[in-house]
This record gives sequence, C-alpha cells and structure tokens, in this order.
Amino acid sequence: MTCVTASKQCVNKKPKLYTMETTNKEMNRVTENMGFKKQNIKSEVVGLDIGTTKVVAIIGRKNQFGKVEVLGYGNAPNKGVKKGVVVNLTETVKAIDEAVQKAEYNAKIKISRVVVGIAGQHIRSIQTSEYIMRENPEDIITEAEIEQLTNQVKRINVNPGEKIIHALPQEFKVDDEGNIANTPIGMAGTRLEANFHVVVGKVASIQNLVRCVEMADLEVEAVTLEPLASSEAVVYDQEKEGGVALIDIGGGTTDLAIFKDDIIRHTAIIPYGGNIITDDLANGIHVLRRNAENIKVKFGSTWPAENSDMEVVSIQGLPGRPPVEISLKSISKIIKARVEQIIRIADSEIKRYTELSNNNVLLGGVVLTGGGAELKHLPQLVDLITGLYTRVGFPDQNLASGTEPELKSPIYATAVGLLMKGLANKKNYEEYEYEDEEEVKDEAESVEKPENKTEEVEKESKKKSKFSLMDAIMDFIKKME
Repeated sequence: MTCVTASKQCVNKKPKLYTMETTNKEMNRVTENMGFKKQNIKSEVVGLDIGTTKVVAIIGRKNQFGKVEVLGYGNAPNKGVKKGVVVNLTETVKAIDEAVQKAEYNAKIKISRVVVGIAGQHIRSIQTSEYIMRENPEDIITEAEIEQLTNQVKRINVNPGEKIIHALPQEFKVDDEGNIANTPIGMAGTRLEANFHVVVGKVASIQNLVRCVEMADLEVEAVTLEPLASSEAVVYDQEKEGGVALIDIGGGTTDLAIFKDDIIRHTAIIPYGGNIITDDLANGIHVLRRNAENIKVKFGSTWPAENSDMEVVSIQGLPGRPPVEISLKSISKIIKARVEQIIRIADSEIKRYTELSNNNVLLGGVVLTGGGAELKHLPQLVDLITGLYTRVGFPDQNLASGTEPELKSPIYATAVGLLMKGLANKKNYEEYEYEDEEEVKDEAESVEKPENKTEEVEKESKKKSKFSLMDAIMDFIKKME
C-alpha cells in the first residue's frame, strides 16, 4: 500500500486485481504494460481450441523428460460458432482475445503464434491411393520422395468449394512388396505407392476460422483436425496399435477417429453434441437454457435405473411463477434418449470400418473424451450399444507433474492435444536455452574482439603521442643549449 501526499491529504492506492471477469480492453492493456516476454517460437507452443461453447488457449513447452509443461492457459465462452463452424466473426474474435489474454497474463508471455484445431459438420474424409515412378530404381527411397507422393495426393480433385486439410499415408507399396506399415525409406524399387486417408473441409469455413485468428493479431502456425489432436492427449500408443475408436463429444459436434496399427483409418463428424442435450432438457422440462445446462452438469446421467421417482430436484421458474419440480429419473431419460442416438450413429461408423475385414478388430475398444464424456454412466451405455470395452480418456498422461488439476479434465483434451501436436517437432526448452547461451557467448566473443583491437590501437596511439612529446622536448632543450 502506497501513501501519496497531495494538498496535505493522504490517499491510499490499492493495486487493481484482474479477475476472470476483467474486460478484454483492460486485460489487453495489462498484457501490453506488464512487460511480458515474447513467445519463444523455438520451444513454446500455443494450442487454440475454438469450440462451439468455448475457446481455450494453452501455452506450454517440453521439459527435460519430454513431458508437457503448461506455462499458462485461459478460456472464454464463445457465441460465434455453431456445430463447429464460425457463424459470427466478431463474437469468435472476442472469445479468442479473452482466452489468449488470460493465458498471456498467467504465463507472463506475449503470444504471437498458435496451433488451431478444426472440426465441424463440413469436414469429411475419403480414401485414395497414389503412386510415383522412380527415375533411379536402384537408389534407396528418400524422405523427399515420400513428400513428393504426399504432395501429389494433395492435388487430387475434390468437390468445388472444398480444400484438403490432411493427407495421411497408411500402407505403402514398393513394386510387388505391399502392406508396408512404416515409411519405406531405405528400400529400393521402381514404383512407390501408398494408400491415403484424406481429410477435406469447406474452404469458406477454413478461411473464416483462420481469419478470426488473424483478426486477433495472431499467426496460424498449423491447422489440425481436432479428433487427431484429442487422440494425442488421451489415447495410449498400445490402443492405437491394437485398434481403438475415439469418440470426442463436444458442444456442437461429436468427432470420431478410428486407429489401427498406429495409423488413422477412419474419421467422421456427427452434427450433435452436448448443446442439443441441453436443448432437449430445456424444452422437455420447460426451463431456461442456462438452468438446463446446470442440471445436466450437476445431475446428468445416462442410466435412469440408478434413480428413483422419489428423487426430485426443484428448478427456479420464471419471475412470478412457482419453481419447476422434476425427478432425476425423468432428467436421465431425456439425456439418455439423445445420447443413445449419438452413440448409435458413432457405432454405425465403427461397424463400417470393422466389417471391411476380419483384421479390423478394435482391441482397444472405445475411448470417450470431451465435455460430454463427463456424463455419469456414459461408458456403461457405450459398452452396451457397441459391445466394446469403453473408458473415459483424461489428458494427463503426457502432462508434467504439478499441472493444474482442471487441465486434466476431458474438457481440455483437444486443447492439450493441439499443444502436443505443436510440440512434436520441438526440442525441450533446456536444449534451446543451451543453444541460445552458446549463441550469446559467440556474439559476445565476436563483439569483444573488435573492442580489444580498439583498446590496442588506442594504447599504441598513446605510446606514439608520448614519444612524440618527448622528442619535441629534447629538440627544444638542444636548441636552448
């Protein structure tokens, strides 16, 4: 507390506290005036999840053990996205600003570049194969040729108004040698071929997403399909090898990704998520939507049998009207009806893959994540519908110790996964700090050498001027004699 004297009066000045309710303008002024350091793009990555209900920004880096060290994070409600598609740029930019500024304030870092997730009902996937004929069959296959093949796939024709987001290689084939799971670098042959899983999205939707990020004065480092990002955070490598279906239940959509032999095999976007469950509750029991959301979060269950008709909850009604009373069993029935619809659609997509071959067995079962995964008894319902072992995936397996418990919730799976995707090709920060120290040392030495030369020149000059003065004095004495 500081005491300031003005006109013989003592005024107590208290520091201003910036809470989660702080306005964007105030927070922006804080981040500009606090002297935050710039984002180190060599080692620090920001995952930006622009969802239907919220925007999440997480900044982090890899520690010396390869774990993800979260430096700061922020979130903000979003009213500008519907079913994963940006419909209001102003509202979306506002949410991005708020989430990023909170992350900056917590990390004391000024964010400049982000890895963005993309999903939405405009996303679809196709299977295709491509090949190239090699000029020198006796030479071994190189990384450049794999890249050439992938770039060739990215030029295939898609529907008007669509753009390829990912071209993900699956099995490779070199001449007559097929079903090569790993990249065939080091092999030799005439014809290099591969099957690809290609993810396609609407150009307008992708452009609107990128435009929102740029309007928030941020640079897009990469765009990643959200189910791929979520899988990085919550699915184990052994599950991807044995076969697993990831079901990410977000606010506007439910995203599905199927992996087998460490390779993504199938993706699908279901245009229903947690928001439609909230709408069902609001319409079913005649309450405001915000009250329905609170009921879903607090009492939501997909197993009506666990409750009796005697368990009743009272919900505040409109002004001047009595509260609404409803049993927990009735609430659970409404939730189960919609969740069952979503899971049955996901199950039909899973069966589309598994029925293609007897080898397409999913030993890892189903992993649930996203905000919807927090509904009580959901794994049991999914297990019953799909016949596959089901668990909830938490994004904590790759997070460093000491991470905020809140970030270990399935709600943050996509944001953590985007952070991990961005960090995949980064070194840990100790290595970069060491390199930076070497650079600084080299620069210092290069600067120091000219300075030493200058000092030597000055000393030599002083010597010469000293001898010149002595010679002049001796000459003057001789003349006097």
